[in-house]
Amino acid sequence: MSRQQTTMLSLLLVAALPGTNGVAAVPTTLSAHRIETDKPTPAFHATTRVRKHNDAPCYITSVGYVEPSNTVVVRGQVEGQIVQLKFTEGQLVHKGDILAQIDPRLFQAKLDRAVANRNRDRARLANVTENLHTDLPLSARGFVKQEVVDDEKAAVAEDTAAVQSDSATVNEAQLQLSYTRLTAPIDGVTGIRRIDVGNIIHPTDTTGLVVITQLRPISVIFPLPESDLPRVENQMEKGSVTVLAYSLFDRSRPIQGTLKLVDNQVIESIDSARLKAVFPNPSNRLWPGETVNVRILLNTKGNGLVSGVPVPN
Repeated sequence: MSRQQTTMLSLLLVAALPGTNGVAAVPTTLSAHRIETDKPTPAFHATTRVRKHNDAPCYITSVGYVEPSNTVVVRGQVEGQIVQLKFTEGQLVHKGDILAQIDPRLFQAKLDRAVANRNRDRARLANVTENLHTDLPLSARGFVKQEVVDDEKAAVAEDTAAVQSDSATVNEAQLQLSYTRLTAPIDGVTGIRRIDVGNIIHPTDTTGLVVITQLRPISVIFPLPESDLPRVENQMEKGSVTVLAYSLFDRSRPIQGTLKLVDNQVIESIDSARLKAVFPNPSNRLWPGETVNVRILLNTKGNGLVSGVPVPN
């Protein structure tokens, strides 16, 4: 039998098999007659969604500027020549530190004169007081005239007033002498020096010697729309309100502070009120006049959603 005849015979035999309904399945190869049914089917876990309520912060954002807690212009309270400077520009100073020395010689001379006058009048007062104490019992016995006693009493009163006046003059001279030492009235950082050694400083100078700016703590002033004020005030009633400040050029390191107050009026032109937050600023990262981004933490909301992922066995 030829190969073609053999193939035709095979097709006729397959068609004659029971259960085929006369439809022949033509295999591409002889091994295709076998259907593999024992191959394992990969199993998967069912896809799930797990809802977790996490606390997510709720913020109100704004833009503000940094303002020092205190700024003081150090001025001379007496007129005189600057003979010594005891600070450098940009130096951190503490309250009471001596910044400059005015020539004290004139003021020391005034103090010495006032002390000398007080000592003179005290000696005179002591003399007339002793005379009065001596003559009083003698006057009672008729050995000294009453007019003499009356004059001594007047002298005591006059010299007592003179001593009191001298004491006031001494105190004033001491105060004037103390003003020759210009001291820091607050803790802070000095700015650019406005006067050099050898120049005359006057109490009327507007620029003064130097400006001291307090950096610790420091404040941030920022506006907030009128519509957001009720939420902020409600949060303040519950306790302290956290405020975060970010540099415009570095948002990775926020600085934490506390909301101090909401201004007592709304600015009509912008329908906003000004708020003030205070920051400890231990590293001086906030600098006066700097513009910063501000975020106010109002409360937390549970709205986190975590979804499961199918994992094969």
